[in-house]
Amino acid sequence: MDRAATALLVIDVQERLLAAQPQSERIVWNCRRLAEAARAVGVSTAATIQAPSKLGPMPSPLTETLPEPIAKVAFSACEGAPLAKPWAEAGVRHVLVAGVETHVCVLQTALDLLAEGFQPTVCVDAVGSRFEHDHEVGLRRMEASGVVLTTAEAAMFEWCRTAADDAFRTISALAKEPAP
Repeated sequence: MDRAATALLVIDVQERLLAAQPQSERIVWNCRRLAEAARAVGVSTAATIQAPSKLGPMPSPLTETLPEPIAKVAFSACEGAPLAKPWAEAGVRHVLVAGVETHVCVLQTALDLLAEGFQPTVCVDAVGSRFEHDHEVGLRRMEASGVVLTTAEAAMFEWCRTAADDAFRTISALAKEPAP
């Protein structure tokens, strides 16, 4: 994922959805680390929130690091969200996807990104579902469809590429943070 051709998309990490996630702390922690890494290396970043009047806002660690989220009602972040066209025009070809839920909004977004000509990569430790089997099946279905799977740390270092990079200190510090 060349950072000049990559965008980060954080999907529906909201308080009411997180309350049902068994790995909510890990999801928020990794989404925040990805957002900080993206800022350090200049990766374009976007966030969505699903039905905000019903599901609430993003938690504060994310509101401090992500741009203003785009409200949506469709499960796919591609439907009704003005993301694909500006990204394509800017030369973005890869979209790193994080958020909830793996088997619904993340899955539908990743499949739509594939259909629109992007290469979606899903950060497996920054996504989740209420039930482990939904999470696992969602990941398997995406991978079988051509979506690449990675981890937050792998993505951050892939954006950085070398210890000589100006962003290396930031990326290294993010990687050394203790997991929740």
